[in-house]
This record gives sequence, C-alpha cells and structure tokens, in this order.
Amino acid sequence: MIKFAPILLAIAYAVALYLFSAWRTRRVLDQQSTPLRDPGLEELTARMARALDVPRVPVSIYEIEPVNGLAAPDGRIFLTRGFYQTYRRGEVTAEELASVIAHELGHVALGHTRRRMIDFSGQNAVFVSLVALILRAVPVVGPLLAVWLANFITAILAARLSRRDEYEADAWASALLMKTGIGTGPQKSLFRKLDALTRSNLAAAPAWLLSHPKTADRIAAIEANEARWTTPRQG
Repeated sequence: MIKFAPILLAIAYAVALYLFSAWRTRRVLDQQSTPLRDPGLEELTARMARALDVPRVPVSIYEIEPVNGLAAPDGRIFLTRGFYQTYRRGEVTAEELASVIAHELGHVALGHTRRRMIDFSGQNAVFVSLVALILRAVPVVGPLLAVWLANFITAILAARLSRRDEYEADAWASALLMKTGIGTGPQKSLFRKLDALTRSNLAAAPAWLLSHPKTADRIAAIEANEARWTTPRQG
C-alpha cells in the first residue's frame, strides 16, 4: 500500500484541483455572462430543443473577446462575445454558430465534462508513475529531465484523449444538425473558417500534440459519418 501512496496522492490532488477549477469556472461564468438574446439563433436552438425533446436549449454569452464556444462543467453552453460578434459582422452565419452550440451540447450529452475529471486524475497518476519509472530504469537521468520526459508523454496522452472527445462531439452534433434539417454543411464550412477566425497556426504542428483534430480530418470524419448514416442498407 505504501508503494502506491504517491499515485493515490496524485489522484486525490488531481480530483481536488479539478473540483476547485470547476467551482472557479462556474463562478467566473456567472459573473461574466448574460443569456443569449438573438431571434435568429433562438429559432435554431428551438429547433434543436424540439429534436431533443427538451423545453429549450439555454445558451449564454461569455463576455470575453477570444473566439470560442464551451460547455461548462455544470452542463451550461456558452458562446464568447468575440464569437457572437463574428456572426453579427456577417463573418459566420446563424447556422454555423448553431453548429457550435450543437457541438458543445454533444460534449454535455456524452459526459465529456465529467470524464475530463477522470482523465485528468489518470494523467496525474501516469505522470507520477512515469517519473518514478524513468528514474529507476535510467538512473543517469536527473530528476528535471525525468519530469520533462514524463510531462511530454502525459501531454501526448492528454491530447489524444481530447481529440477523441472532439470527434465524438462532432459526430453527435452532425446527427442533431441533420435531424433538425440544418445539415452538416454549416458545421463543415465553419471549420474551414476557424483557423482564420482564431488566427491559428496549427497546420505545421504534429497531429499527436494537438488537443483538437486538424480541420481536414474533422471534415473527413463528418462526411464519412454522413455517408454511412444516409446510405440505404442493402437487404
């Protein structure tokens, strides 16, 4: 039991850190957000609500400038003011912004916000274990290098898990958008715009270090799902 104490402490620390982060995020969002009031977008969220058989899909505006959408740990959906302004300026359409809302709903419906606590805890346990393993297997490696190596490996694992969640949320959103009649067109066209909107320069980065899949890969996955769902089965 004693030999596992560092791992158990790492897990306990990660859980405590995640819960504190979730509490702080909820508090910041409460203080810096307002309910979405936009007839065009609300008509689309009402269509989503009918498709999901729920009273409404509540969305709020998070008053910060970076372009982003997010699902809070408590399940609420937010669009940043910066993202909403791209819609107001005509840079993205209402349907494209609705695809963001659908994607964030996917994270909530699939339990990704809760699963992140488990993933985060597991990653901390892996990190502690790797540091100990590296120091034991290669004694000449100093503590700082062991920590760097363990952190690098853990970061690759975290990125892989994050990409998995993004693909799953994309697929869930595609299904909802098709059910509402919006279709996947806006979802794919928004992905093509996102690199410019966020001034991203991820094209040169190794795919295994990215927390989100590359745009071409996301679009290809959406089209593969759409083809599979719409192709009549041979009977």
